[in-house]
Amino acid sequence: MNRIMIIEDDPKIAGYLHSYIEKYGYEVHVVEDFNNIMESFRAFKPNLVLLDINLPRFDGYYWCRQIRQESVCPVIFISARTGEMDQVMALENGGDDFIAKPFHPDIVMAKIRSQIRRAYGEYASKQEERIIVKEGLKLYPERLELRFQEKVVHLAKKEADIIEYLMTRHPRIAGREDLLERLWDDQMYVDENTLNVNITRVRKKFAEIGIKDAVETIRGAGYRLRVTWS
Repeated sequence: MNRIMIIEDDPKIAGYLHSYIEKYGYEVHVVEDFNNIMESFRAFKPNLVLLDINLPRFDGYYWCRQIRQESVCPVIFISARTGEMDQVMALENGGDDFIAKPFHPDIVMAKIRSQIRRAYGEYASKQEERIIVKEGLKLYPERLELRFQEKVVHLAKKEADIIEYLMTRHPRIAGREDLLERLWDDQMYVDENTLNVNITRVRKKFAEIGIKDAVETIRGAGYRLRVTWS
């Protein structure tokens, strides 16, 4: 049974969606504690999220970015904010689709089914899960996980992309420009310190699984993976 999470602060809309979607055989969870959305997400492990933009404390764009650090499950924004920029922001922050309020429930169900099929069903890729291995170190890009021996660390999407590039380039250098081009489509909008910050985070993730000094800085060129754990 596919699980649908609803993140909507209007109880009438949330309740209506809950009842309507449940009729079609889905397991549905409505978030009530907007201070602990990610805790609810991890506990429920949804196959798809319906996400409002206007929420208490942090907006839907923020929560979509948090979800994308841990999951690639489909996220459909539902919002009364229907301007072009709102829809662009929804997609730029990791959303897969956008439904404007007021909405017809049949449209919601059609989009849910479409995203479920695309992610898990008949339209989903039939390729086996990718695993990148280097001297016992295993990266699962689609799970956003890095494993070594019995230790596992969860990664943000950019962290996983950096580690994947370092592992596949080894023992060659991963150039700074190549990394910027690989990770960000338009380098003009990337602060020059952004890559440094992400490399620091990658080093911390290696340290969490007991690996030190794995990312070597090559002055004037970029970075190189050092196998310090074998």
